[in-house]
Amino acid sequence: MEALMTEYSENMSITMSENGRKSYHFETPLIEGYSMAHDPYREFRKGIKITIYDENTGAESATLTANYAIFYGNRKLWEAKGDVVVTKHDGTRLYTQQLFWNSQTKRIYSNVDTKLVTDTDELIGEGFESDEDMNEPRFRRWKGKMQVDTEQLRNEQAGDDEKGDKED
Repeated sequence: MEALMTEYSENMSITMSENGRKSYHFETPLIEGYSMAHDPYREFRKGIKITIYDENTGAESATLTANYAIFYGNRKLWEAKGDVVVTKHDGTRLYTQQLFWNSQTKRIYSNVDTKLVTDTDELIGEGFESDEDMNEPRFRRWKGKMQVDTEQLRNEQAGDDEKGDKED
C-alpha cells in the first residue's frame, strides 16, 4: 500500500495562505502524492519553483528553484535537489545541490557545498544552516570568503550591455 500513488497533477500552480495572507506559491510541471505511505509525501520529480511571501506585508520575500523536490507532510520538511537557487528580495542568493527547509522550525540547512552571495561577500562552505530568512547564516566548514566590489561589477555589466546593443 505504501507505494500507491494517491495524487497526480501536471502543470500545477498552488497558492497557500495562512491567517488570510498569501504565504507560499508553488509551480511545478509534475506533482505526485503518496498520502498512504508511512511518512506521507509529495514528490516534484520535474522541478519546482516556490515563491515565499512576507507574513507581515504580503510582499514577495524569496524564491526557490530546484530540479527536484520532495515534501514530507507530517514532518513539514522540504528537500530540494539539483541546481538549487534561493533568491531573496534584497538580492542575496544561495546556491547548492541540496537544501532542506523545515517549515515547522523555520530553519534551512544543507550538508553539501553551498555558496551564499550578498552585496558585499561571496561565502563558500560545506554544511550550511540558517533561519529561513537567511539572517543567521553559518557554515560548518569554510572553504572561502571573498569581498565583492558590486559597484565595479555593475559598471562592467552595464558596459557589456552597451557593447551588446552596438553590435546589433
